[in-house]
Amino acid sequence: MSELMQTQAGGVMTLTLNRPERLNALNGALQSALIEALLHGSRDDRVRAIVITGEGRGFCAGLDLSDSASFDRSRQTRQERYDEYGWVGRLALAIVHNDKPVLAAINGTAAGAGLALAVACDLRYMAESARVTAGYIRRGLSPDAGLSYLLPRLVGMTRATELILTGRDVSAKEAEGMGLISGIFPDDALQATVADVASRIADGPPVAMTLSKRLLVSGQDLSLEETLKREFAMIQQCFATMDVQEGIAAFAAKRAPEFRGE
Repeated sequence: MSELMQTQAGGVMTLTLNRPERLNALNGALQSALIEALLHGSRDDRVRAIVITGEGRGFCAGLDLSDSASFDRSRQTRQERYDEYGWVGRLALAIVHNDKPVLAAINGTAAGAGLALAVACDLRYMAESARVTAGYIRRGLSPDAGLSYLLPRLVGMTRATELILTGRDVSAKEAEGMGLISGIFPDDALQATVADVASRIADGPPVAMTLSKRLLVSGQDLSLEETLKREFAMIQQCFATMDVQEGIAAFAAKRAPEFRGE
């Protein structure tokens, strides 16, 4: 049984964590497969949006601390031993710097690195019964996978500090209220609804989507002046595409545009 299921419908690639007996906790094999799939999706022009979700009743319960092989340095390659990011860090980078919009369909528990995985995504949606928690502190651990960087940028430093230091559970309703997620759906409608959202995003202009995401990511750490320069350079690239002409023609004809990424 594959630990990561991968399907594609139209321009949407769905990656389903498939270790339901462990609430989809991350081990080395699943982590590697997920990173590889994300990098492939970022490069593949047929993929216009990516959805990450979990099989069964969990989204991702974080690192599988019972999988000793994943933490045994004697079994690691030289590259793994001296990787300054670690594989959880590589996962965060594969999502944040992905050239395609990445959506998280949080169908159940998202804890520790599982929450970090969701937070790294561009959009997050939760099932009504789902819960999220930073959780690290409960195991005597500090955050990883980019959580200490990304969470404060979503919910503010004070709220992020409280969530990380207490490790308490957060309901879908509270998560929506603090701006952590984009919406809540009934448990039995989550997957179909997120797939529909992803499909609508995938119908958008691919070049503008990619450049918009790059601007949003870089804008977190650049000055206004630097951001204005990047915006100007990237919108010039957009104007050079056929998609802009299609967008203008579709608006004039009062019809839906058909963007091709050209």
